[in-house]
Order: sequence, then structure tokens, then C-alpha cells
Amino acid sequence: MTTFATHHRPQGPTGPMPPTSRSAPRRPRTISERGLVGAVLLGAVAVLALWWHDTTMLPGLGEWVTAAGRIAGLLGGYTIVIALLLMCRAPWIDHGLGTDRLSRWHAMSGRFLIGLLSAHAVLIIWGYSLTSGAGLLAQTNLMLVAVPNVLLAVIGYGLLVLVGGLSARQVRKRVNYETWYLVHLLTYVAIGLSFLHVLSTGADFQAGWAKALWISLYAGVAGLLLWYRWLNPVRNAVHHHPQVGRVTVEGPGVVSIVITGRAFDRLEAQAGQFFRWRFLTPSGWWQSHPYSLSAAPTDSELRITVKGLGRHSAELAGLNPGTRVLMEGPYGALTTHRRRNGGVLLLAGGIGITPLRAMLEHLHREGPATGPATLIYRGRTATDLVHRAEIDQLAQADHIDVHYGLGDPGGADDVFVDARLADLVPDLDRRDVFLCGPAPFMDAATACLLRSGVPQRHIHAERFEF
Repeated sequence: MTTFATHHRPQGPTGPMPPTSRSAPRRPRTISERGLVGAVLLGAVAVLALWWHDTTMLPGLGEWVTAAGRIAGLLGGYTIVIALLLMCRAPWIDHGLGTDRLSRWHAMSGRFLIGLLSAHAVLIIWGYSLTSGAGLLAQTNLMLVAVPNVLLAVIGYGLLVLVGGLSARQVRKRVNYETWYLVHLLTYVAIGLSFLHVLSTGADFQAGWAKALWISLYAGVAGLLLWYRWLNPVRNAVHHHPQVGRVTVEGPGVVSIVITGRAFDRLEAQAGQFFRWRFLTPSGWWQSHPYSLSAAPTDSELRITVKGLGRHSAELAGLNPGTRVLMEGPYGALTTHRRRNGGVLLLAGGIGITPLRAMLEHLHREGPATGPATLIYRGRTATDLVHRAEIDQLAQADHIDVHYGLGDPGGADDVFVDARLADLVPDLDRRDVFLCGPAPFMDAATACLLRSGVPQRHIHAERFEF
């Protein structure tokens, strides 16, 4: 049975609070969803124009089939660029669309890529076979032996299929993050092999200007990847000197890690965002993991709260103060910049409280002028409610209400059942809603909100899944 209790404001402080945070950074400049989609479609049209510029009359079926194979290959090469761009972690893309949406689009582009490359191989072999009169097997063998770098392209294709298979939803659930991360690095090897094939045998790149344009396209996205995913964390380490300041046990299997440093205000991090953290320990230096800020950022401290759900997260409880850190970010669009209404509703489940706890602190600091703010925080047991003392202290503000819920979902008092959420928050349709928690919690909350008449554009969520 689920039990909900409304918070009663105590007389005086109930728990420790982090240092007062700085004022919120300015709204970031970002690209919109419509702008990004438009740019991608315009690029696809340019790729088709490249094919058309190099195409003459097609006298027979073999030529038509071969031309279709060339188009599939060109669009496949272009899709590689788009897939990499979506995950280059450039702030002007990530802060506008959100990491979870970019991840979904990246996965979708991967499926398109496999389909296009498969079509390219089949259509090219079939078209050449029709033109030469050779059988399909004979033509395949001839291309593998006689055409430069085709064998390398086949190896690259196989690696992409391996990565795609491992990234399939049902498979991914059974693979730990470390294995998935290492195998995913093979994508770069596959792209390099296919790139060599395209430049050496692509009929559309015989002209010098076309080859230079294609190389520039790949070099541009490679530069973004190199800067934002590799060089920028090193730059942050040099400028900000991040290191573990202290580790605090918050509950069974849950710890807070305070990262100290200097001039963190230059990062322009916002409450609700996350960083990718690489703790330079013997077992953790080679992998980065995303963890949200669990307190509004200050100029000298950033705090994350981690639950031991895997090997890496469990090991973080043993970090020693002074351990150096590489941090990449900030990332994510789960911030108050997305607000459209006067009021805010925060829905948290379990360890999903971390970004919403930081947002609640931001709303507390901004005061009643930002409108009413309500936090509903659910957990199966009382020990699942992390940072409760800090939340109670924040709830002393007149414009903030907090409700806690305990028990299994779907019980007689579950706030997501029927119209109970609307009864608890009567002006629900005039609030921006921010969600974070386990996938079942997010699904139940989203369904309840839509059922209660909350427009989809007023629901803001990011799902942190690899």
C-alpha cells in the first residue's frame, strides 16, 4: 500500500544544507529541434545532388540498380556523420534537445545506417552482376578480390552490425555498461575502414572538389568529437582542478560525492543538469559515467549523489578525498529554462531525486516570484528517500510544498491512480512538470499526467539509459 504524507514545515532547520549557490546562468544559445532536422534534411538533399551531378544516362536495368546502390552508399556515409554529430556532446545541440532525445535519435540513425549499408552492398553486387552477366557469387568474389578496400569495408560493416546488435534494447539490458562502452568504441574503427573504401572506390568522389568536401564533412564532426569528448575534459581539469572533496553516506548503498575546485561558475552549469565523470583511480580512469548534480552548483563545489546499482557506482563509495577527476559537461535540458507556466511540479522516484533536489534548491533561492513549486517524492521504503532533511528545510519556504510517498506502486493511495494527482495539485494543468526516476515510475507518471490533461509540451523528462 502506498502512503502519501504532506510535509509540515518545521520550526527551524532540520538538516545540513550545502553552501549558497550562485545566481542562475544565462539562457544558453541552442539549436531547436526544427532547426536541426531542417539542417539534416538539407544535407541529405546536397548528397543526392552530388550523385545527380556525377550521373549520366542509365541505359539498362543493371545501371539503374547500381545507381540505387550508389545512392544508398552515399546516404549511408552521410548518416554516419549525423550519428556522430548527435553524440558529439556539443552544448548548442545537447542543451536544446536533451541528451535522452539525442540518444534516441542516435540509435535510430544507427538502424538507418545498417539498412542503408546493407542495401548498398546488395544493390551494387546485383547491379554489377546484371551488367557483366556474372553470377551473384562470382561477382561478390570478384569485388572482394579486385576492388581496393572492399574487404576493409566488409570488416567495418561487420563491426557496425556487432555494435548495433549489442545496442538492441533486449540485448542491452543483459550487458553491463563497461562491456557496452568498450564494444561501442569499435564504431570508430568501422567508420575508418568504410571511409577508406569510399574515398578509394566511390564513383562520386573522383572529382577533387567532391572528395575535399566529403573529407571536410568528416573532419568537421571529428573535430567536434575530439574537442567536446576528449580535449574539453582535459581543459576543465587544467582550469578548474576538480578533485574529490568528501564522500558522505546518505543511506544504504547511496553516497554523495562533493567535487571541489575553482571557478566552476565558468562552466555555466544549471540545476537539473549532469556531467560525465571520470574518477582517476586504477579501476575507473578509463570510463566515464553520467551523474546528475544533486545540489545547485556553486563556484567551488559540485555535488552528485550515486546509488550503487553497478560495479562502478558501488566502487565510488570508496573514493578518497583528493582523487583527481575529469568532468565532461554540463549536459542535459532538464532545467528551469524549459518552463512555460508560472508553477512547477517535480515528480521524483528513488534516486531520481538528484536533479530535482538541485532544481528545488534553485526555486527556493529564486523565491515566491517564480510561482508555486510542489515536489512529490516516492520510494518503496523510508530509506529510499534520499536528502530528506535537506528537502524538509527547503520546504520551509512559503511557495514550496513537499509530499512523500512510500510503498509499492498501484496501491490504494497511489497518487498516480485515477485523479488523485489532480486532487493533490489542483492547478496541475497550469504547471510545468519535471520527472526523474526509474523507467516504470516515469511511464506511470507520464501516463497519469496525460490522462489528467497536462499537455505533452509541459512535461519535461530525461531518461538516463545507455
